[in-house]
Amino acid sequence: MHWSLQVVEAVIKTVVILFGLAFPLASILTWQERKQSALIQDRIGPNRAYIPVKGLKKYRFWGLLHLVADSVKMFFKEDFRPRQGNRFLIELAPILALAPVLIMFAVIPFGDTLLIYMPSLGKFYESNLTVAPLNTGILFIFAIAALTVYGSVLAGYAPESKPGMLGSMRASAQMFSYEVTLGLTLVGIMMIYGTVRLDDIARAQDALLFGFLPAWGIVYQPVGFFLYVAAATAETKRIPFDLPEGESEIVGYFVEYSGMKFATFMLAEFIEVVALSTLLTVLFFGAYHIPWLSWRMDVIPWLTGIIGADTVIPVLQFQAVTFITAILQFLVFAIKVAFFCFMQLTVRWTLPRFRYDQLMNFGWKLLLPLSMANLAITAVIVLIVDSI
Repeated sequence: MHWSLQVVEAVIKTVVILFGLAFPLASILTWQERKQSALIQDRIGPNRAYIPVKGLKKYRFWGLLHLVADSVKMFFKEDFRPRQGNRFLIELAPILALAPVLIMFAVIPFGDTLLIYMPSLGKFYESNLTVAPLNTGILFIFAIAALTVYGSVLAGYAPESKPGMLGSMRASAQMFSYEVTLGLTLVGIMMIYGTVRLDDIARAQDALLFGFLPAWGIVYQPVGFFLYVAAATAETKRIPFDLPEGESEIVGYFVEYSGMKFATFMLAEFIEVVALSTLLTVLFFGAYHIPWLSWRMDVIPWLTGIIGADTVIPVLQFQAVTFITAILQFLVFAIKVAFFCFMQLTVRWTLPRFRYDQLMNFGWKLLLPLSMANLAITAVIVLIVDSI
């Protein structure tokens, strides 16, 4: 019974984080990027798809119908396969680009602990609002994120396309370079909170520093935040770090892909934007917490008073409060993630593209030394504080 309950719990949480946040937000981002870039560049953006209504005007819904139009177009577009390529690896590359990004969501906490009353057990069942609350936490993220490079490399290698191969080599060199900075930046967060578990890091940010500052990662690691944003942007291979796929000047690594395989690469990129925004939220901006507002001390007592202890059975009242609290925590988390996705899109349409030598110099000669200096200073401060 307990084993089957854990399976059902994991399935429900997977559906919530993937189909309640990752896929819908990534789909909206494909539309938002075009509309946002149009606003920045004083254009209209996507507005051609519409629903024809006889005798009435054409309903375009701000261009949102392009989501449906693009899906239908990609689904029915010709699935081109180069004759000289390795067919198995060609099919495998989009999967390897998408699967690791989805697996990263397994350790992302989107809420605190939820207590569910089980009449058959006669007690409350404790559910951690993380699909897989692993002890490895951030280390698991490092391991899975490193696998995304295989999709990029195979996409250029499998079709035996020389331009595509050059694109995959650029992608692998870029990802290796910036993952070093990304890792060193997050080590500082691990030292401050004393754990690698993301759910424990999220809970630790419910406190106040000096009685008035939220104990968020951005307060402890302001330099680490900017280093993380730069390295994470390079991980997603977006401007100003989009050398692997800058098709306006060079040939990208998935140049030989079309139809749904091409759509899978693009969807993986936007889901990666969402995944890195969730990490940014959890590590630096309090996860599902609201500044100067405690769920246990402020929100839960307030909700208990709203529902009314005298009008319902205490167990049902407690269950209703816990469910409402979990929903509110998820909404707070989703709003923060959506904001950082918006921030990444703004950066993408604001900065110019680096040359490849500039990109490598920026990673190895600037970000890496800064991340090592930040890590050393953090270690000294933590040592001094612990010794007091």
